[in-house]
Amino acid sequence: MKLPINQLLEERVRVRQSHNRLSRAQIDRHEQWVVVAGKGFLTEPVRKSGLPYADNLIQGLEEDGPASSGLSHPLLHETVLPNSRGTRALLTLIEPSRMMFDLLSWAKKVVKQAKSSRSKGPILVQLMSENATCQERVVRALVAAAAAWVGPMPDYRKKPARQDRTIALSFYGLQQKIDLSIELAAGQGNNLARFLTAQPANYLTPALYRKAVTTLSRAYGWKMQFLDVAALQKKKAGAFLAVCQGSATRDAGIVHLSYRPSRPRQRGAKRLALVGKGICFDTGGTNLKPARHMVDMHEDMEGSAVALGTLLALTELEYPHPIDCWLALAQNHIGPLAYKQSDVVHAMNGLGIEVVHTDAEGRMVLADTLTLASHNKPDLIIDYATLTGSCVHALGTTYSGVFTNRESWLPDLIEAGQDSGERVWPFPMDKNFDRTLESQVADLKQCTLDGEADHILAARFLSHFIGKCQWVHVDLSAGKHKGGLAHIPTDITGFGVRFTLDLLLNKKILQH
Repeated sequence: MKLPINQLLEERVRVRQSHNRLSRAQIDRHEQWVVVAGKGFLTEPVRKSGLPYADNLIQGLEEDGPASSGLSHPLLHETVLPNSRGTRALLTLIEPSRMMFDLLSWAKKVVKQAKSSRSKGPILVQLMSENATCQERVVRALVAAAAAWVGPMPDYRKKPARQDRTIALSFYGLQQKIDLSIELAAGQGNNLARFLTAQPANYLTPALYRKAVTTLSRAYGWKMQFLDVAALQKKKAGAFLAVCQGSATRDAGIVHLSYRPSRPRQRGAKRLALVGKGICFDTGGTNLKPARHMVDMHEDMEGSAVALGTLLALTELEYPHPIDCWLALAQNHIGPLAYKQSDVVHAMNGLGIEVVHTDAEGRMVLADTLTLASHNKPDLIIDYATLTGSCVHALGTTYSGVFTNRESWLPDLIEAGQDSGERVWPFPMDKNFDRTLESQVADLKQCTLDGEADHILAARFLSHFIGKCQWVHVDLSAGKHKGGLAHIPTDITGFGVRFTLDLLLNKKILQH
């Protein structure tokens, strides 16, 4: 497996920014031209603004009829210009207040249409709006879409399909230059998360995953520690060990990566912990999944890939706070030693857990991993997991569920989802849900068989293993969405990297 870290994203997404307008001669030399404007583009003054081919663009809209001026979603209209090259002009009318999710979805369409011609030249983008904020949001959306488009995905066919490796974007009419480092770092992290999640199960066993993480840790300067089965036995991590005991190969374990800022740690600097569920394949255990639910269960490690991608992105940005990243790597297999319903196991923090359903393995491996993360007393723990089907039933696959033990954070969590385009919705975390998890033979049940509000019960279960730490739990119901989501062109979305960067860098939740 060749990890996509050998070539910087900046070399594959080439961006040029200019305050000048494009001339007719410049347009005529290229095959792609994107014009981004507001509804005022349809007015008479724009015809006299000096924009090349303005009449052709407006005529194309008028020929489409009144519906073409509707702005409930960003409009994308194509016109072939009457020049010798037959330049394809893509006209978009956008309201400045459009949600980022809509802008990212539009940007994916722009990149897809522009690249469908196999044009080798840059995509020229003329920004007609003089609203600097609107310009910035459009540029960020297009760069994010380009970064996702060039991200390589696994392809093990004899003749692999051609994958675009570079996209050049040239922006004109900008009020000011825009720093795109966050978009590029988020793209790098998301591309890594998607690449790992898409790996077939036999190409990403816990052992092979650990090897890939070792390569990454050397490339990015992370300190790495691996707690194998023997080490976890000494730590009495019975919840984690229960899940992996059914595997014939003893390659499961918990990876601990440490990032430390290059600058000396300042007094009062906050510590961040990222935790990810890394079930490389999930059969369901002795409660065996049927075929239609077991297919694609190699993707059940996406939470760990998102945690890893987030760590990579923050490293690229030289995040000024220490980060510890914990990856729970295992497989949930069947076999004579596999754990069973009604087993009672003891987690690392001493709590006895009554096993109710062996397909609720994710919360088991996370229990001990969260305990380890909490031992370092971080100021914030964020965990990611493709944890429950009930979250998918509640939200579908365009939102992910979010939970926290700090109710005051809920507005910031929602806003971070809106501003990043990776939308989340919070669920309650009231302690009275714990009554459902009361056990007659242990401290708590792993889950119930009723299936009601299992995403909430799973979060309540995990809350017993975080100590007194501030905590955010992301149930990745949007980890996979047919046809891609927002700017992401693949079914596997790598959801969570952009959301977390916005939460940390813009909402500054770690400083609260």
